Amino acid sequence: MSLKVIAFDADDTLWVNEPFFREAEEKFASLLEDFMPQHAIMKELYRTEIENLGLYGYGIKGFMLSMIETAMRISDHKVPVALVEKVINIGREMLEKPVELLPGVEEVLQSLNGDYRMVLATKGDLLDQERKLKKSGLEKYFHHIEIMSEKRTADFEKLIRHLDVQPSEFLMMGNSLKSDILPVLELGGHAIHIPFHITWVHEQVEHEVEHERFAKVTCIADAAELVKTMD
Repeated sequence: MSLKVIAFDADDTLWVNEPFFREAEEKFASLLEDFMPQHAIMKELYRTEIENLGLYGYGIKGFMLSMIETAMRISDHKVPVALVEKVINIGREMLEKPVELLPGVEEVLQSLNGDYRMVLATKGDLLDQERKLKKSGLEKYFHHIEIMSEKRTADFEKLIRHLDVQPSEFLMMGNSLKSDILPVLELGGHAIHIPFHITWVHEQVEHEVEHERFAKVTCIADAAELVKTMD
């Protein structure tokens, strides 16, 4: 069956995202190094983030709250108010970052536009993802925009049903094997992995993925030609 829909992840697939979190983590750890070694602070922050995912979801605002909670815990609630303000400013700076498109993104969207229904399928904070999409200038390429709280098999199943296509007519491109690739393959769809040089620990998959409907490219520019061979 021919492909009808091509869906794209956003963060670290279309534009830069994870390096901003790594930079923020380093700033945060530096602020609190009087209370604990920096590497230990980063581990504590990650633990807090994971514990809070069910409450705050993904995104910068949840990350800010996790930073504040971590600061309170590791300082035994002795962290100065001025330092908490600096932590908040780290998050505000992240929210104000410019959107940096990855090389080849717009060219790929232009080349595939018109031949397929194009969908943005990403997860994270609704307002922040809408902000980045608007700043990116890419909104005009997408037939549908889906901002999910999670990217599990059931979430993709709901999206595919909404688009009124069969899983075999759906292709997902993204940088996360865990969130973008494996759920779609499980449903019977196609997937192209476009690795980014930094991957959040929570999104890492240790095993190799081998599947007849799966392919991997080094950059998004290679994906457009590959789509034609998969169609």
